[in-house]
Amino acid sequence: MTPPDILIDLFRTAVAAAQPARCIPTALPPVPRGRTIVIGAGKASAEMAAQLEAVWPGELQGTVVTRYGHGVPCKKIRVLEAGHPVPDENSFAAAREMRRLVTGLNPDDLVISLISGGGSSLLVEPAPGVTLNDKQTITRELMLAGATISEMNRVRQALSAVKGGRLAAAAFPAKVVTLVISDVPGDDPALIASGPTVAPNVAHEGPLEIVERLGVTVAADIRAVLANYRPPFCDFSHCETRLIATPIQSLNAAAERARELGLSPLILSDCIEGEARETAQVHAGIAQGVIRHGTPVNIPAVVLSGGETRVTLGTGRLGRGGRNTEFLLALGLALRDEKLVYALACDTDGSDGSEDNAGAIWLPDSAERAEAAGLDLRELLQRHDAYGAFAALGNLVVTGPTRTNVNDFRAILLL
Repeated sequence: MTPPDILIDLFRTAVAAAQPARCIPTALPPVPRGRTIVIGAGKASAEMAAQLEAVWPGELQGTVVTRYGHGVPCKKIRVLEAGHPVPDENSFAAAREMRRLVTGLNPDDLVISLISGGGSSLLVEPAPGVTLNDKQTITRELMLAGATISEMNRVRQALSAVKGGRLAAAAFPAKVVTLVISDVPGDDPALIASGPTVAPNVAHEGPLEIVERLGVTVAADIRAVLANYRPPFCDFSHCETRLIATPIQSLNAAAERARELGLSPLILSDCIEGEARETAQVHAGIAQGVIRHGTPVNIPAVVLSGGETRVTLGTGRLGRGGRNTEFLLALGLALRDEKLVYALACDTDGSDGSEDNAGAIWLPDSAERAEAAGLDLRELLQRHDAYGAFAALGNLVVTGPTRTNVNDFRAILLL
């Protein structure tokens, strides 16, 4: 197996560990005396629904929403597709449909909520005084400001009629069981897809404080909504949450596969955040420590990490590229003089930001080939065109939708 093949194999192993087919069957609640209503939102929600249908022993009905292109056919559960990362009218329609489904239930009924990353933009019903256009605008502004996924979701909760536990409150007194595939560093269920059926965590920084700290300008009426945000009045005793797939599970699966291939794995963390290019510099330093000193592992080795970096866009001419390709380009430039370093950075959902690739691979000769082709990699990095760099080098990783989502997967192979 060649080094690039090893990296792809590790990525596929990580993705396979988070597939709904693996984790749904063992996480099901008992069949209720009453009805079973299925709702859900996220990039994995359609596949989760299909796997639930395949193994559920009783009757069920419901609706889930996923990103365009991520749908799968279901017989009993309606699958909608909507906009990501910016919500659209389908996001609004999905939220209204799910709120209707869970309203008026009784204690014998069961709501199964299928939640995964991406659900925040896919399930949108604005709070009173907020419009869909307001939600779209603040989503874009938060992205441009480099907000973390946790920060974005806390703001989204305050502007929503369904997030932050409000769908669970609407379902009372029915039992609500939420099955979660985590894409949030730290795996806080209240923040994954903004927690529509999970009790909100009120210990965090307030939504208005987040917006002000990031320098995002909002209209006076939206500012008032953020300032007056209160979680729904509900004791959530009728709710249960089960994390069925997490980033660390996928990293552990990749590490075990690396051992089978004769490599020493080093998992840095499953919850790394920060600017993609700055995070890359730290990873490069760790890789150089392994190469030069054999610490904390000896070569041949693979350094693994997960989480969600960010890209803060400046002004001027911008190119194409998500956070994984930007991380990888910065990493490659930092390690360009190392002759036996290969690296991969991909999003486990199969889409790096809004692009059609999951990520890319860096090879030891990438910088040399770029120079021969007249590519200025530093200039491409400066204008956030990592996609263009790796497309020109022929090193994009294109998988299509994986129908799961445990966030970023990074692997640095040191031989």
